[in-house]
Amino acid sequence: MTIKGVNSRNSALLVIDVINSCCHQKCEIKKWNISFKKIRKMVPKLVRFIEEYKKKTKNPVIYVNCVPWDKKHLMKNVVELYKDPKCRYYSEDKSGFREKFFMVKPEKEDVVFTKNNYDAFSNKKLVNYLKKKKIKYIIVTGVFGDGCVDASIVGGFSRGFNFVLLKDLIETTDVPKRQRLQKIMKEELWPTMYGKTMNSKEFLK
Repeated sequence: MTIKGVNSRNSALLVIDVINSCCHQKCEIKKWNISFKKIRKMVPKLVRFIEEYKKKTKNPVIYVNCVPWDKKHLMKNVVELYKDPKCRYYSEDKSGFREKFFMVKPEKEDVVFTKNNYDAFSNKKLVNYLKKKKIKYIIVTGVFGDGCVDASIVGGFSRGFNFVLLKDLIETTDVPKRQRLQKIMKEELWPTMYGKTMNSKEFLK
């Protein structure tokens, strides 16, 4: 790693929401024209990166998934927001399929944290884990770039963490407006406000 200040002892790889509800074809929402083709194209590349990262650093990988996305499990402020029909999105799936990881496979030395809103750092156990391990730099990957990834970057930065954002391993839905928004985040917002933004090949150098 050639990024100033970042080394294998003070950094950790974070994989956000690479789960069926955000990746699998069965979970696409046709009535909203939401499909995940770009995400499914990215994930195999992420899997290869994780393997290479672990070889180079011997570090565990931190995976984040979410609770069932329904009124019973979500934070009260999300439930309050969803009173507005324009914002409301609840899952009716009770099988647990949506919350399972898609293609990525945490190993026994890795850790998994579950969030009940958009921001991964709202989980105090994750924050305490990072502090205990003296992690200063978070290397971010995952989905959705314009959703939970961005919320986690903002939330983690406000808690004092530094970020390296791997833009080719962060993806969102195929919706053109969301793709344009994510592009602005990658090119303008994140590099100037939250951290070093690069592609995974640059990072591995």
